[in-house]
Amino acid sequence: LQRYAYPDYYKKHQDRKQELAESHNHTTQGPVSCLQLRGEYLFVAEGKGGFRVYDTANIANKGVSQRIVTAPYSPLGQNTHIASKNATCMALPTNQPIAPARNQGDLMRITNQEQPFHPSYHYAFITDAEEGLIVTNVDTLVDGDPQNNFLTRAATWNPKGLLNGARHITLGGRYAYVSTPTGLVIIDIDKPLEPQHVATVPMTDVRASALQFRYLFVTDQTGLRVIDITNPTKPILQKASVPLKDARKLYVARTFAYVAGGSEGLAIIDVEKPTEPRLYQLFTAGGQMNDVQDVVVGST
Repeated sequence: LQRYAYPDYYKKHQDRKQELAESHNHTTQGPVSCLQLRGEYLFVAEGKGGFRVYDTANIANKGVSQRIVTAPYSPLGQNTHIASKNATCMALPTNQPIAPARNQGDLMRITNQEQPFHPSYHYAFITDAEEGLIVTNVDTLVDGDPQNNFLTRAATWNPKGLLNGARHITLGGRYAYVSTPTGLVIIDIDKPLEPQHVATVPMTDVRASALQFRYLFVTDQTGLRVIDITNPTKPILQKASVPLKDARKLYVARTFAYVAGGSEGLAIIDVEKPTEPRLYQLFTAGGQMNDVQDVVVGST
């Protein structure tokens, strides 16, 4: 599209070696390892800095000097920070700007024939390498009241160190999939404040995961692996895999999985047959991509 609709801009982009020319930033209290945008808010796990929600309502407003803020006016009027020892990742059940409390009343559901939101939709789920799973209610950010934007811990869960070293979390339905150094841990969050361990798939140095339909695609020390989670309480690790030297985070879109492969660049993997994944291409942009950490597919 850019090449044919905006040839001048496209040429400038190529002349810059495909690097974007404009960005906006905000300092954090630690390395950002996971983030998710929902509505006007950016949810971030930032290591020793814990978990924080940034206000990005003015990200495209040229008249505002600071496009990303921790509080629009003063920390006294808003504090969307959860302190933790080493927040490694976070996840929301959806990135749509929902307001779960709005359809809790019987009249609303009868009039609009709406089903109530699952309880998990009230919360953000945070993994911490030392504290395990942290849960916080984020409804205050969508209730229309700008004076009550304060977050607190609703629950902390790490029985017998089950989630020690946790580094990534993926949500799907009533289940959370947590990557740890010793395996992929599956947690039932049907009652978000009372998580239940349902299964662990032993694996070595699990880095991240991505869910699509009946399969969970996982990166570990060996490369890309696939787990059949048709029944999440009885996961089945598939024999087939795609070896990669340093597989990191990934994104699955339809019949392809895109894996950040560190020094190998971007690994594009054909997963049309999920139980038989095969490497389609390693893309390095002519050697420029030699430390790829993460990947996201921009889709509408």
